Amino acid sequence: MPVTNIDTNVDDHSIVVTSDFPATVQRIWQLWSDARQLEQWWGPPTYPATVTDFDFVPGGRVGYYMTSPEGEKFGGLWTLDSIEAPNRLTFKDAFADANGNPAEGMPVGVCVVELTERDGGTRMVTTTTYGSAEDLEKVVGMGMEEGLTGAIGQIDDILAKEAA
Repeated sequence: MPVTNIDTNVDDHSIVVTSDFPATVQRIWQLWSDARQLEQWWGPPTYPATVTDFDFVPGGRVGYYMTSPEGEKFGGLWTLDSIEAPNRLTFKDAFADANGNPAEGMPVGVCVVELTERDGGTRMVTTTTYGSAEDLEKVVGMGMEEGLTGAIGQIDDILAKEAA
């Protein structure tokens, strides 16, 4: 399992996920910067993602939905703030309604993804900060920690298939 640590900090309203992969920084970057590759791992294993919009440039947006085992669709939206390929990505991560617009009353996280070379592979640190402790509690209550662990865990399977 690539996730080596999850730190949920109520004081600064954040979830920090640290993961290590046996692949280059460039390879892990591709998993973020290519819509079809993002679909292979973004979203927990039982809630696969489908990317509907992919404008991967600063100021662009990435729209997607995750489909539950029962067929329900849950939308999401990234608004990309900065892209420093292949090491850093920042975006706002929002829940989205059926039309792909930010869902009213739902928490919005500010995500920072940092990729660094470590021990011949890549360390990925993903920090998501929410506007309040209540927003953090809401997403944790919805299973965010388990969802992130499951989603990121799928990257190992992708890398293993490529190595075979």
